[in-house]
Amino acid sequence: MIRLPAPVIRNLESLFLFSVLFASCSSSDRDAAIFRREADEFLAAMPAGLQDAQADAVLRACEGDTESLRAVRASRNTESPLPKGVEAEYITPTLRLYVPTAAARRPLPLLVYLHGGGWTFGSIRSCARFCGALAATGEAMVLAVDYRLAPEHPYPLGLDDCMEALAAARRIAGERGGDPALVSIGGDSSGGNLAIAAALRNAAEGGAPIRSLLLFYPVVTARADNSPSWEAYASGFALDGRLMEAFDRAYASGREDDPMISVSLASDEALAALPRTLLVAAERDILCSQGEEFVDRLVALGVDARRELLRGSVHLFVTKEGQEHAFRRAVSLAADLLAE
Repeated sequence: MIRLPAPVIRNLESLFLFSVLFASCSSSDRDAAIFRREADEFLAAMPAGLQDAQADAVLRACEGDTESLRAVRASRNTESPLPKGVEAEYITPTLRLYVPTAAARRPLPLLVYLHGGGWTFGSIRSCARFCGALAATGEAMVLAVDYRLAPEHPYPLGLDDCMEALAAARRIAGERGGDPALVSIGGDSSGGNLAIAAALRNAAEGGAPIRSLLLFYPVVTARADNSPSWEAYASGFALDGRLMEAFDRAYASGREDDPMISVSLASDEALAALPRTLLVAAERDILCSQGEEFVDRLVALGVDARRELLRGSVHLFVTKEGQEHAFRRAVSLAADLLAE
């Protein structure tokens, strides 16, 4: 008989006890435990001082020195391999279309997707992993957009590009076997902000209805809002408050109270015209509380809106590898929304 050392036996007993307790949890509790574990590992792997360095780069660019910001942009401009069953092509240098080779149905809906990065970095490549994974579900085509970045191109120039992409998406949908009536728009973080602003502007200008709005931890108030989540997670949780304030300065250029930037300041009438909305939130995120208040307001105004909170997760799960369970949930929720 093999006798194991006492410490090994204790470790095995602890592992057995954990597995029993884990198995007894509800599926939502198990998901939350995995979200938190992966998020903690993701945070531990982040280089020390990364967000301060990014904030410094953005702030220097606001003063005209863009060298450091160009380096940040280059680091976030990496390509992701296409998943099996997806074809992608550049319609223009700033529009990339992802099409499933085996569609779940016809005509397919089309999602216009706007990348995050604080309006100052990120690119048509930085969202490729999500766009490809969503197309691979067979439930939608995805049109990724490269919009102009701040501070060289502050508001409203990036939003203008998104409006042009929305108009192009309706044409592309018709040309590629889709339906212009099935065009949705979405994005993560600052991209989510642009998606809301584009939907608001589209309604105000009498554009064709947008089918739905897909938001991942969006910016809805472009300032430090001193909300519970901002106070709790302003440092050390994937999106620091100082970095977010640098983003706001670069994009808004002193116009933070414009309701097309701080979309939470839009009128009730404007918000009531928004399409069906899904907001997927990271729990340990400075933007969590403002997103919750935003969805609560939409529901009170009669908008078909709901919020999915991924407990334990942190910002960036859509575009940065490391929070794989949260990423897969994001793709699944997006596919379900577009298939409805």
